[in-house]
Amino acid sequence: MRRKENIPRKFDSLPDFHRAFGLQQPTHPLISFINIEEISIPTAESFYFFILNFYKIAYKNTLCGQARYGQNYYDFGEGGLIFTAPNQVFESPKSSASGYIFFIHPDFLLTYPLAKKMKEYGFFSYAANEALHLSAEEKATIIAIFKIIDDELKSRIDDFSHDVVISQIELLLNYSNRFYNRQFLTHKAVYNNLLLQLEDILEAYFNGPKPLNDGLPSVHYLAEQVNVSPGYLSDMLRSLTGQNAQQHIHHKLVEKAKQELSTTLLSVGEIAHTLGFEHPQSFSKFFKAKTKLTPLEFRKLYN
Repeated sequence: MRRKENIPRKFDSLPDFHRAFGLQQPTHPLISFINIEEISIPTAESFYFFILNFYKIAYKNTLCGQARYGQNYYDFGEGGLIFTAPNQVFESPKSSASGYIFFIHPDFLLTYPLAKKMKEYGFFSYAANEALHLSAEEKATIIAIFKIIDDELKSRIDDFSHDVVISQIELLLNYSNRFYNRQFLTHKAVYNNLLLQLEDILEAYFNGPKPLNDGLPSVHYLAEQVNVSPGYLSDMLRSLTGQNAQQHIHHKLVEKAKQELSTTLLSVGEIAHTLGFEHPQSFSKFFKAKTKLTPLEFRKLYN
């Protein structure tokens, strides 16, 4: 039987969350901006883990001093941003920190195009150790937007407030996209090494028994092999190659299929199974979608 404090407590209401963590009630029930230093850490007897039904954007002045990229660590003195989608499990903080947290209930975005667009911001699926580390200039930009939102929520509630806050949220997310792209480019040499590592992983996968035993390689499998989250892996690959992780796997799969079709006498069905396809028809459909030729047409053309 699990201990009581290990059962996550779910928060669907921002006012309830504020109350549980000793914060003043938010000026708006669906959105709040808080100073991390004002949070009162609940005791273990109340709850240790919790689930938030809100988007969370946290700026922390320090992120343990270092950030990991591939097998290397880099120092960033200006802190950074962590993005979390709704319904994720959090652990009650064990130590004090400084910075700000911006909570957005999904209902606050309803009727605005941003509600659907939120899924396009891949960094909401990144792991905490894949935070956006900011330069001094980037930090100033983010803090300025945070201040505009905070001012709107505190003292400018009128018929235009909702529109203004939505536009500032979108501006914040677009800047974050830009800064993440800078982060990928800044460490391009590291990620190029990671790209070579991915090639080796896929080559070993297709040359071994895994396709027969486990089927096609997944994005999750690749991400696990290089110790990053699937979303971060896809965005990193897109910055380097223009292809996300799934497209990268498909590209390697087509290359391997062409190699087997042109250099072996294996049947299409045999090739399909050695690559991880459960049915030859699925392989043929996939191959034609990628090359405009059926496997047999490609083999005949090559010969």
